[in-house]
Amino acid sequence: MRVYQAKAVTISGTDFHEVWRIASYFYQRIKKKSRRLPYVRSVYFKKDKIFLNIFWSHLFEKSWPDRMRRLKFLPAAIELLEKSPFDPLTKENPNEFGVLLHRFFGTTKNGISFCVQIKAEKSSNKKYLISIFPTD
Repeated sequence: MRVYQAKAVTISGTDFHEVWRIASYFYQRIKKKSRRLPYVRSVYFKKDKIFLNIFWSHLFEKSWPDRMRRLKFLPAAIELLEKSPFDPLTKENPNEFGVLLHRFFGTTKNGISFCVQIKAEKSSNKKYLISIFPTD
């Protein structure tokens, strides 16, 4: 398994609202480019769209410290999705029929490793960003 080296660093901050302000600015730039659902295009999936809307509902189910910990990796995760040509770990979702889970691994510029999880529906071929988390 190859790991993508991102040029982006983690968002600095000790309070959720500090991190949220920077991450939401970053997200708004992506959101302005699309007319309906915000998305990024992935090199690995041959420029298919990866929608970002499920990530936010998943993020806000977490506790405050965990939200901040995951949100710090948003710029590096978006860069990984857009530019990484490396194969992810792929497996079928045991909880949902017809769904594949892809896990991409990367490191930030300051050396912290993280994982990005993508949900791919087989029937509609749509892909969604589900989760970002550090791998310790």
